[in-house]
Amino acid sequence: MRALRWFEGYGIELEYMIVDAETLAVRPVADELLAAVGGGYDMQVDRGDAAWSNELALHVIEMKSNGPSPTLAPLPALFDAQVAEIDALLAPMNARLMPTGMHPFMDPHAELRLWPHEDREIYETFDRIFDCSGHGWANLQSTHINLPFDGDDEFGRLHAAIRLILPLLPALAASSPVVEGRVTGLLDNRVELYRHNARRVPSVSGHVVPEPVFTRAAYEREILERIYDDMAPLDPKGVLRYEWVNARGCIARFDRMAIEIRLLDIQECPLADIAIAAAVVAAVRAIGEERLSPARAQRDVRTEPLEAVLIATLRDGLDAVVEDAAYVESLGYTAGAPVTVGRLWEHLLEKTFDDPSSGRWSGILERILRDGPLAARIVRALGPSPRPSALHDVYGELCACLAEGRPFDGGRR
Repeated sequence: MRALRWFEGYGIELEYMIVDAETLAVRPVADELLAAVGGGYDMQVDRGDAAWSNELALHVIEMKSNGPSPTLAPLPALFDAQVAEIDALLAPMNARLMPTGMHPFMDPHAELRLWPHEDREIYETFDRIFDCSGHGWANLQSTHINLPFDGDDEFGRLHAAIRLILPLLPALAASSPVVEGRVTGLLDNRVELYRHNARRVPSVSGHVVPEPVFTRAAYEREILERIYDDMAPLDPKGVLRYEWVNARGCIARFDRMAIEIRLLDIQECPLADIAIAAAVVAAVRAIGEERLSPARAQRDVRTEPLEAVLIATLRDGLDAVVEDAAYVESLGYTAGAPVTVGRLWEHLLEKTFDDPSSGRWSGILERILRDGPLAARIVRALGPSPRPSALHDVYGELCACLAEGRPFDGGRR
């Protein structure tokens, strides 16, 4: 089978927490869920056009398109059906699925249970080297977008475009404003914690925004080999010597000829996840096709200014201010800097969003631009110092949104 060209297919992965149906505390039963349909403790079970698989933490389950989908249009219905099936299987365990990028009151040091079955050596090695008992490993749920490429030219264009979009993603997708019952002041605590979870080996995550490398040979030499070399003293058996140990916000998967975008918090329902994915894909495609700026200008943008925009966006979302003129111009925005991330997204959607299914996504995206990302709406619904009862009510409503496939209406401006 020939490799897919860029934008000929889309792979989407969604991660959810399994929680107690009444208390909403995490329930480490992903293995029992997979065994209920697969007959054993397999790491993945196929469900037709979808598949379910395990993650490091035993309270997290991943569902994904079973291979690339030619369009995004059918995916909300596909994932809604998977959510319904999983919730039905969890009901006898008095459990259910919960969305959002982080559990709001989990104590990972007391509650983390690692996957104990097939390939557990991988998770045990991660735990031995990095100590996975903190939030940065034990309490993270995200949406991944896999975009294919065929050859160095497509890889270079795709990697350049995704680098530019990465810092803006939390403005649309942040959904993790609460840690251990406290509203922290950041809209995206998941990505902030993710930035530091591999600090023992800094090259593993780098600056989260990847280095400006645009060929496979350069990527392997300047990113992967550096990670492998730095990890070798801690992992002499090479258990983690694979592309997926790279923890940047997007990573090259040469094993499947795709770039995987990892910087999106999971939303309250699949429709919202796919709407955001559609916006991201449209912007990446327009940049990659040089409709907003020439390739040279895109590749000249350094990593450090992009990291600064990312850090601001984690805190302020759409209200974050971008002052780097070269970056703003690389996105085709000519009014000059400074400019808010919200205005940049308005510009990007105006210039790039020509998806035939855009009518399905536009309501979600308009809501985000008007009311902020899910995290901002959660904070408005909770208040600045929420009581446990408020956390239970709001996150219980978010569970209902997931089960019913509808957006979260709380916290509107």
